[in-house]
Amino acid sequence: MITLLRLFREHPNSVDETYFQHMRMSFSFSVPMFLASLALFVHALFPFLFVCTGSKVVTALHDRMVASRKRRGSTD
Repeated sequence: MITLLRLFREHPNSVDETYFQHMRMSFSFSVPMFLASLALFVHALFPFLFVCTGSKVVTALHDRMVASRKRRGSTD
């Protein structure tokens, strides 16, 4: 049981978050990524649609992740 708890807490702790904070942050990244993946699927079939959507979402999420690290003082 202790090993199972460690597995659930190790990574969130490494990024200075609780399990539930990490879950919320992960979900907040997964939803835009999922929607972007749908747009990219459509873009693959119809290249004139959603031309910049994927790159905009990736850039915004990357910037958010880097800003979060800077607030925490992490250099990972």
